[in-house]
Amino acid sequence: MKRQTALMILAPLAVLLAGAAAAGVLIGMRAAPPRRAPEVLPPLVRTVELHAGPVRLEVHTQGTVIPRTESTLTAEVAGRIVSVSPRFADGAFFEQGEVLLEIDPADYREALAAARVRVAEAELRLAQEEAAADVARREWRELGEQGGSPLALRELQVAQARAALDAARAAVERAERDLARTRVVAPYAGRVRQKLVDLGQFVARGVALARVYAIDRAEVHLPVAGRELAWFDAPLAYRGGAVRTAGPRVRLTATLAGRTHRWDGRITRTIGEIDPQSRVITVVAEVRDPYGRRGSDDRPPLAVGTFVEAAIEGHALERAFVVPREAFFDDDTVLVVDAENRVRFRDVHVVKENRDDVIVSAGLEDGERVLVSPLETVTEGMLVRVVHEPASAEEGR
Repeated sequence: MKRQTALMILAPLAVLLAGAAAAGVLIGMRAAPPRRAPEVLPPLVRTVELHAGPVRLEVHTQGTVIPRTESTLTAEVAGRIVSVSPRFADGAFFEQGEVLLEIDPADYREALAAARVRVAEAELRLAQEEAAADVARREWRELGEQGGSPLALRELQVAQARAALDAARAAVERAERDLARTRVVAPYAGRVRQKLVDLGQFVARGVALARVYAIDRAEVHLPVAGRELAWFDAPLAYRGGAVRTAGPRVRLTATLAGRTHRWDGRITRTIGEIDPQSRVITVVAEVRDPYGRRGSDDRPPLAVGTFVEAAIEGHALERAFVVPREAFFDDDTVLVVDAENRVRFRDVHVVKENRDDVIVSAGLEDGERVLVSPLETVTEGMLVRVVHEPASAEEGR
């Protein structure tokens, strides 16, 4: 009985288990639904639309402001400094003809007085010799003699007295110059770079008193690569050539106290030769009234030592494109996006490379778009999606 009861219970369970196993096998054998491949979109890129126009080339360089005229004031006479101007100080400004310091003039006044006494003595002696010569000539004629030696006629004595008077007068002029030299006078309107002596100090003839410079003009020495000389009219003077009065304009900029300021100048000359190693030549920019003495504006002074960025005005191109650097695939190939939004490689003629863009004179058409987005891989004819950003050529590049 027990065995029959067990079989009656286990038989339905076995049937259920077999059915479940069969269902699992059938489900596993059913084919999986087809998987759809994801859609690959062309890369999204930015473009710039180019338009040809007149372009002014510029050569960019930099340098430091220096004085155009700088001097070392030296003592022309010896003595103790007895007076100093308040403007005789480091960084102080002074005017042309202003007395900066004075050396004790007492000894030089005495020397001048003594020289004048010697002039008076020489004048007296010359008068005496001329009178004696008149007497000698008269006596010689009364004796009926012809000719007569210069010594007998006292001509030599008169010549000697006249020479002594000339020497005495020259000594007076020298003493007057020495007395005047006790007052050290500014040769031009300028500024004291460094004061080397002070009140009470004894100085010998030839001792340096101060280093000063003029403030009417300033200069900036600007290095320019040899290849860039073709882009502007550099004043490359040669022996016997005409002197040019005005060179290319140059724009100088500097950031002072958090603000950018501008000064205009001219390229006036070149310095030295082209460096054989770097192929660089130095041109000189000149700025008038760098300290604003005329009060023309409220700019700060273009002080000596200021570091400036310079943009030298170059030649004007009637028609050219200003192309962003990002649009270049290599040195002379630009990535153009055509009307079908496909990338095309375009060979162009590069005139000049700037910091942020490149001047192109040929190889592009007006209104064409160039690709400026960075892409890992670029191929000819590659399809892209475009975000349009218009731009055009600008002057002053």
